Amino acid sequence: MKSKQMKKIAVFTSGGDSPGMNANIRAVVRTGIHFGLKVYGIKRGYEGLIENDIAELSSESVSNILQLGGTVLQTARSQRFMTKEGRDIAYANLKKRGITGIVACGGNGTFTGAKIFMEEHPDIQIVGTPGTIDNDLYGTDYTIGYDTAVNTAMSAIDNIKDTANAHGRTFFVEVMGRDAGFIALRCAIASGAEAVLVPEVTTDLGKLVATLNANYERKKRAAIVIISEGDDAGGAFKVVEQIRSLLSSKDIRVTILGHIQRGGRPTANDRVLASRLGMEAVKALLDGKRGLALGVVAGEVSYTPFEVAIKHHQRIHPAMLELVEILS
Repeated sequence: MKSKQMKKIAVFTSGGDSPGMNANIRAVVRTGIHFGLKVYGIKRGYEGLIENDIAELSSESVSNILQLGGTVLQTARSQRFMTKEGRDIAYANLKKRGITGIVACGGNGTFTGAKIFMEEHPDIQIVGTPGTIDNDLYGTDYTIGYDTAVNTAMSAIDNIKDTANAHGRTFFVEVMGRDAGFIALRCAIASGAEAVLVPEVTTDLGKLVATLNANYERKKRAAIVIISEGDDAGGAFKVVEQIRSLLSSKDIRVTILGHIQRGGRPTANDRVLASRLGMEAVKALLDGKRGLALGVVAGEVSYTPFEVAIKHHQRIHPAMLELVEILS
């Protein structure tokens, strides 16, 4: 599709919310208007597209949202969009309004839906921006929301560390990361944790016990273990249940950080990343690009086909795991 044919585009957020999504929305709207486009916001992702919950956005309508967590367009996981009937309804709603381009902010599920939708309706262009706190999307060094989630978790762990040292306790802190351990690993390094358990590496509980006991023998009064919720040994409570008897003389506590990692004001890094990718997404649509996930690799904007982004996952760097072990 040639850029001169495009007059109307839309933006939505889908899947799990992440801090910085509002900055991304703002950038898409203002960039689109800058280039003479009408820009629409779709509420609740694909579900809103099916329900025709679509409204034109002005530059003023996205004022004062840059610093907000969550997403003003809201988000949802749509079962109906997984059916051809649901996708056909969504397409009809786009056609009625003359919308031919979409910026979809989300993760693998969002990109999978976009890929299928474009295969069935090739006159619609969709590009994706990486909105997820997990940082597990292929084709970008960092995803929108990851930096904020790490800083939120790190701040909480710093507070826990204060009380751990005061009482001589060992805390097992569970952070988000069902399929990826990026949040856990970065928090472990940043907070000086004694150990980290992530889904990408098979957990050796015997080694964990040995590490903690070695630290106790060095007269460390307290210890912090960071666990990604998707670790193969289970969450924090399950891990503690399995090893408590081997650390019987220690006062052990468990903290689940949970959804506080999803909310809160986005960091400067997330605001800038989201804004940059929002602008580049609109320019990509105007250049006729489609079916691409945008990202930033080594400081430069990258474009990864949806099928590649969906198939592959960003990998944990072994040196980062080594860093935890050496510095613990």
